[in-house]
Amino acid sequence: MIRVGVAGWDYRDWEGVVYPSRSSRGFDRLAFLARFVDVVEVNSSFYRPVEPRVAASWVRRVGGRDGFRFTAKAHRSLTHEPEGGPSDLLADTLRGLAPIREAGLLGAILVQFPQSFHRAPRAFDRLERLLERIGSWPVVVEVRHASWDSEQAAAWFRQRAAGFCVVDQPAVGRSTASARPRATSAVGYVRLHGRNAADWFREDAGRDARYDYLYSAAELAPLAETCREVAQDAAEVFVVQNNHFRGKALVNALQIRHLLSGTRPPAPATLVAAYPELQGFVSPEGDRLF
Repeated sequence: MIRVGVAGWDYRDWEGVVYPSRSSRGFDRLAFLARFVDVVEVNSSFYRPVEPRVAASWVRRVGGRDGFRFTAKAHRSLTHEPEGGPSDLLADTLRGLAPIREAGLLGAILVQFPQSFHRAPRAFDRLERLLERIGSWPVVVEVRHASWDSEQAAAWFRQRAAGFCVVDQPAVGRSTASARPRATSAVGYVRLHGRNAADWFREDAGRDARYDYLYSAAELAPLAETCREVAQDAAEVFVVQNNHFRGKALVNALQIRHLLSGTRPPAPATLVAAYPELQGFVSPEGDRLF
């Protein structure tokens, strides 16, 4: 089972591109997006834990979408701050995501470490302690530095039944890991950030600039094959597009769905109008959705 989707859904620059520019007051962005993707990665949980009541509302809003799943990023205090600091919010993170897990809709918790997290004994020690605390929750670890691209590291993850996130990111020198097909648990995860090398590490680059990238069909074809290879060793694979600026994540997610299935998945008509690259990949759906 390969589920393809996007990271996040509440972007103002998606109005008029992904979402209708003049939607009704009761328009539900999440429910609308769930019509076109199989998974949505919750990004807000990286910045603050989700309130259980909010997570429960997400479950209700996608209730009619068979096969849909959420994944969610762990709070940044677990990965981007000193270990065991006063802002450690693991307990609050798990409490907030519990309604999604209890509904059977949580595919994985994504533990995303920064580029500066290199493979070293102390890094394995930190991961060991964190995985023990997360316990039986499905977990996938994203490490971006090239030092983690090793069979030794993969074996370590397999021994602990922890997922290893395959990352497609801009190739900057020799420090960034490549998107090598790899599955180390029942959950496979492929995360596509785009390839905007000029802005990836630029200090003053904003979020939009860093993720402003549209994969070409030629670039997506080998990535679709990567997804297939990961699926050979995992029971379930989540493919998440994070190049979100102006809906480009959804464009590429729909193209990958086409490449994996050979079908033309439905797409918002506004998105097809904004991105002619979708012609031949999707079936536009019109205003009746709005």
